[in-house]
Amino acid sequence: MSFINEIKSRYKGGNIVEKLIYINIAVFILTIVASLFKSSIEINWLVEWFSLDDNFNSLLTKPWTIITYGFLHDGFVHMLLNLITLYFIGNLFIEYFTQKQLLTFYILGTVFGGLLYLISHNYFPLFEESSTLLVGASAGISAIFIGITTYIPNYQLQIKLIGYVKLWHLAAIWVGLDILGLSGGNAGGHFAHLGGALFGFLYVNQASNKEISLFDKITSLFKVKKKPLKTVYKSPKKTVKKETNTSLNQKQIDSILDKIGKSGYDTLTKEEKEFLFKQGKR
Repeated sequence: MSFINEIKSRYKGGNIVEKLIYINIAVFILTIVASLFKSSIEINWLVEWFSLDDNFNSLLTKPWTIITYGFLHDGFVHMLLNLITLYFIGNLFIEYFTQKQLLTFYILGTVFGGLLYLISHNYFPLFEESSTLLVGASAGISAIFIGITTYIPNYQLQIKLIGYVKLWHLAAIWVGLDILGLSGGNAGGHFAHLGGALFGFLYVNQASNKEISLFDKITSLFKVKKKPLKTVYKSPKKTVKKETNTSLNQKQIDSILDKIGKSGYDTLTKEEKEFLFKQGKR
């Protein structure tokens, strides 16, 4: 009982990334238990009821499967690789977005991935006379991965034996493998991954007014806008003070933006990030 209580305690105290990991592991354990109560010719009833079938009629009778398939996995290795990616990319995501937004990306990325899977299986000649079930968290994880990459493409991750690698390089490999996989036996699954990735890209891209680069976004945020001149009486001393503060702030902003352009956002100090945040709220 102490082990179960420890798991409950860790779940309650964990962030949304850790909670999603615990849920996926719990569901995987349930599928193993459920498999003990089936004959060799039967499909695991839990997989049958919560995985996504490749036809739209099945979705009408089991609408929940457009989401629940994203918590099922086809084997331990499949789950392990997905959850390792979710742990690292998910924790990076919540450094810049909220935990609620991460859950939104995971769920809606799963939905978009499921829809592209259904469309491909029902309308692409590649899948004629084939029948499959879709499981896996990859579509939701792809939405998170590509979403954070769209926001901070030049963020650098340190990888052992390799060194520093930009986030967009890793994302390009991630998407590239799915594109190459379209010619393989799991083409439907790769379409689902690409659907999740597409959602992540479009959501962040639209939210940032079609500016993918963080440097471009910050530059536009502090870009001086010309306003019509108007005459307002002010004390000479007060006017001089205001102009001086504005000039100093602009110089500091320009200096920070130059630093971002040369080295990336992640090289800023905590004080510089706080300064940009405060200026952006004005």
